[in-house]
Amino acid sequence: MKIERIECVPLCMPLPRTFRGSNYFMTHRCTIITRIYTSEGIVGEVYNGDEFETQAEVVKIILDEIQPLLIGKDAFNIEGCWEAMRKPSYNILRDRKLAMCAQACVDSALWDTVGKALDVPLYKLWGGYRDSLPVICIAGYYEENKTLADFGREMEQIRASGYAGCKFKVGGRTPKEDAERVRAARSAVGDDFVLLVDANQGWSLAEAVAFSRLASDLNIRWFEEPVRWYNDRLDMAAARNQTGIPIAAGQSEISRAGCRDLMMSGAIDVCNFDASWGGGPTEWRRVAALAASFTVEMGHHEEPQISSHLLASIPNGTYLETFHPDRDPMFYALVANRSKFDNGSYAVPQGPGFGLVLDQSTISKYRV
Repeated sequence: MKIERIECVPLCMPLPRTFRGSNYFMTHRCTIITRIYTSEGIVGEVYNGDEFETQAEVVKIILDEIQPLLIGKDAFNIEGCWEAMRKPSYNILRDRKLAMCAQACVDSALWDTVGKALDVPLYKLWGGYRDSLPVICIAGYYEENKTLADFGREMEQIRASGYAGCKFKVGGRTPKEDAERVRAARSAVGDDFVLLVDANQGWSLAEAVAFSRLASDLNIRWFEEPVRWYNDRLDMAAARNQTGIPIAAGQSEISRAGCRDLMMSGAIDVCNFDASWGGGPTEWRRVAALAASFTVEMGHHEEPQISSHLLASIPNGTYLETFHPDRDPMFYALVANRSKFDNGSYAVPQGPGFGLVLDQSTISKYRV
């Protein structure tokens, strides 16, 4: 089954309002559909990433640099194709993450091709540990004039929509203010609702520890990226020892080596490496194997269309991360056969490959 050509379809959807985290904001939801055409007539198709300003550059790397390296190769030779795709990442004058995003798009589409050729869902091909996952909603964004009562109502709505829990944004206010926001969230939904917090690298070590002490009675499942980037491994290891709350990180790494170093430093309890930012499912599965050796759990930063199969395939997988439709309209509009959330659970698609049926009208409307 030889690779004949690669096609990219970039999409961009405006969001109905601006979503703000600790030190960033989102106004659009973007992605890239990658299609791999083969000599057997099988077409792998999947979408990856959320690159806005750099989307065109990622597409250019795929078509101009990766495609020539793969034409004529056997699509079943996943490892050989992955190694061939490393070359664009060697450009030291370009942000290396762009090449890893491009590689992730093609690696994901290759796996979809293989799954379709074998007529097997990828989570079964990768281990088949479970066929459903607990699903959480990323929420608690900073909005003007939003009150503590509003955050409580938001949590109630999330629970009513079928989610098992919420990953709540912190790190953009003082530890005291954010602890009050999280307390309002917890009070609204009770202790059986999974509550995680994500500072997006917004605090110093001292601030992260202060928040943890203020929120110590709130049954927080994990504290994600609690400290700033410039000393993150050592500071996360210190936070892990001082806060008593499990620490999650890994999404800001673009290789298994980066995740290995987090584990070797004793910095994390959960690794949320992102396959769409770090070279694709092939690299994510290597990270998951490393994590098992360190008794570290695996998450995945967003990207439910990819992460559902990865997390369901292994015993140390955790939660499927999704958003409210306003924050990720792509998942709800583009995936025509999306499973409904049922009592906090999401059924992994059972079709071959990633099992996605993409809505053609959405593609036509938002194609760049």
